[in-house]
Amino acid sequence: MVSAANILNASILIVDDLEANVLLLERMLHGAGYVSITSTMNPREVCELYLKNRYDLILLDLQMPGMDGFQVMESLKEIETEGYLPVLVITAQPGHKLRALEAGAKDFISKPFDLAEVLARVHNMLEVRLLHLETKKLYDRVVAEQMVSERLLLNVLPQAVAERLKKQSGVIADSLLEVIDDNFVPLIADSFEDVTVLFADIVGFTKFSAGVDPEKLVALLNEIFTDFDSIADHRGLEKIKTIGDAYMAVAGIPVPAADHVVRTANMALDMMDALDAFNERNGYTLQMRIGINSGAVVAGVIGKRKFIYDLWGDTVNTASRMESHGVAGRIQVTDTTRQQLGELFMFEERGVIDVKGKGEMHTWFLTGMTSSYNQ
Repeated sequence: MVSAANILNASILIVDDLEANVLLLERMLHGAGYVSITSTMNPREVCELYLKNRYDLILLDLQMPGMDGFQVMESLKEIETEGYLPVLVITAQPGHKLRALEAGAKDFISKPFDLAEVLARVHNMLEVRLLHLETKKLYDRVVAEQMVSERLLLNVLPQAVAERLKKQSGVIADSLLEVIDDNFVPLIADSFEDVTVLFADIVGFTKFSAGVDPEKLVALLNEIFTDFDSIADHRGLEKIKTIGDAYMAVAGIPVPAADHVVRTANMALDMMDALDAFNERNGYTLQMRIGINSGAVVAGVIGKRKFIYDLWGDTVNTASRMESHGVAGRIQVTDTTRQQLGELFMFEERGVIDVKGKGEMHTWFLTGMTSSYNQ
């Protein structure tokens, strides 16, 4: 509800070519407590004044020489982006009232002026106008907040998954991020037969972090992972999550990609280069292990208030083992990934290693691209 104080503080423009009418209306309005009143006897000034002051109400005489009230309203329509004309017309001609309303006026005042009628119509129009503005501000704020929530949601979930979840839940994005009915459980689960999973871990980071200021430590990790995020975007991978100083990404999800193995190999090599560049910029000697494996996974959304898009399956576990059983500064891949990459990349055979939970596995180190490979 619009307060009485807001109504009395609203800005009003009086437009009439007769000074007596202007003075009479000013006295009526000032006497009722209105404080922001402007007037002009030149109808050609109205648009310029309105552009400058955006009045809440215009009391507009229809019969004026040179430019009548109908012409003024037509000019106002050209500059009023909202399409709402806050015009209360003044007329002594009954036949002009309907025409004025059709032209965009919201109400009318009859001549000769009746004090009660003038004050009632001005008050009613201002109340409606200010309520309209407050509603628009509220709507704009809701839209702006929803846009922020949309961006936040896309930072949590892949775009395709976020869209599915929103349609399934039937609620707007900010509700998704905050509170969803307890009976609602998001059911987003898909099987992918052929993807490539990457795990990366900074070697010895726990020991390194012991002597670093907490804020600086977070800033360093943020710098490294921001570089990795950019690489993922460039190479077409989906970042899944970070856990401490570990980074997980996948190619071929949520949109299948025939070249998922190549994308991941390129990302791994780029990540190694990015860490080297980070070390050079900051004077560190950090190293990283990367593990890669290809195969089938299940992907879906878990959680109720804080969503996460995650992967499950033996392919994921094996990729994680490739990282944890790897060597600092190297990219270790399984036979499966090695075979799918073919002759596009160069490898160094590591041989058979004993992998926890998997037994003996034959693995390779990815060392670079072949000279014939065109990125």
